Amino acid sequence: MAAENANNSNCFCSVQDFENYAYKTLPRSVLDYYRSGACSQQTLRNNQESFTKLRIRPRCLRDVTLRDTKTKVLGMDFDIPIGVSPSAMQKMAHPDGEIGNARAAGSVGAVYILSTLSTTSLEEVARGAPNTVKWFQLYIYKDRKETEKLVKRAESAGYKALVLTVDANVFGLRYADARNAFQMPSHLKFGNFGDLKSKFLDRSNGSGLKAYIDLMFDEGIQWKDVKWLKTITKLPIIVKGVLIAEDALTAIEHGAVGIMVSNHGGRQLDTAPSSIEALPEIVKAVDGRVDVYLDGGVRYGTDVFKALALGAKMVFIGRPALWGLAHSGEEGVKKVLQILINELKNTMGLVGCNKLADMEKDMVVHKSFYHKL
Repeated sequence: MAAENANNSNCFCSVQDFENYAYKTLPRSVLDYYRSGACSQQTLRNNQESFTKLRIRPRCLRDVTLRDTKTKVLGMDFDIPIGVSPSAMQKMAHPDGEIGNARAAGSVGAVYILSTLSTTSLEEVARGAPNTVKWFQLYIYKDRKETEKLVKRAESAGYKALVLTVDANVFGLRYADARNAFQMPSHLKFGNFGDLKSKFLDRSNGSGLKAYIDLMFDEGIQWKDVKWLKTITKLPIIVKGVLIAEDALTAIEHGAVGIMVSNHGGRQLDTAPSSIEALPEIVKAVDGRVDVYLDGGVRYGTDVFKALALGAKMVFIGRPALWGLAHSGEEGVKKVLQILINELKNTMGLVGCNKLADMEKDMVVHKSFYHKL
């Protein structure tokens, strides 16, 4: 009976419950790949810890009987201000993989971002989750023709935006993957690159993923390459991986219509700021010219509220969706999203907000606000 209860998602009340389950059940190398950060993993820890240092200042006796979480992003309507971030190789967590994750997002009215390094092709995800709004995460490769092919495929398959990762031209030092000589399980493949499997299995550099990065990624990319990307597509371009105001402004100058504040889940530059720490600076600099989004460290509806109140238009989750996937595939991801939605609506009610526009910046302060002399 105890084992049966452990597998029953009805017993899981928080994202942490799903994370605990994944930690107990996933193979060690897969778990380490999903959960680990760069070097000392300080940024990884800070992504969550920084949220705990923020305090919510509630307003009382407001009628909150009609709480509405709808939002509009890039001209598209969404039921919730929560989306799913790109994460590589999702079939390592569950056979439902990227399709299950995308379907779960669509079932609750969220956007789903597909990773270039998916274990399901972008066309298969498009066919498997036709009712989900999908964006495609992209790298600019040494071979620009390879990049252009992916862009054209995403356009043809109906993806609504490109999410360009700009913080990974140099690969972060992920010691857990090196120790594990991490490689994708042999029964899986890259859905978007049929010829890369044998190259990815090369362990000569400790991690097969490191070998792939060295082979494909261009350390010489510059902002002018974002402008180049605009010349080959009509899809809106969101720049993911920005942590300072100057880069946000430069991204806008080069054609970005959205900025995703992100440190790559703490997997790139260690001791960089947490996403929620970097958010206010970027929101202030952007000053409403484009949407600002956030990913990194979100585990509770209160985290979502804090990010939205501080200016994020939408908040994205990566690892929590993987933990849901590891538990029960599509249904697990759906449950994780429903938990966050319920927590967000609960927070809105307790703070005194009926809609997202009611959230005000001064409702969220650093804990030092309460330690003034």
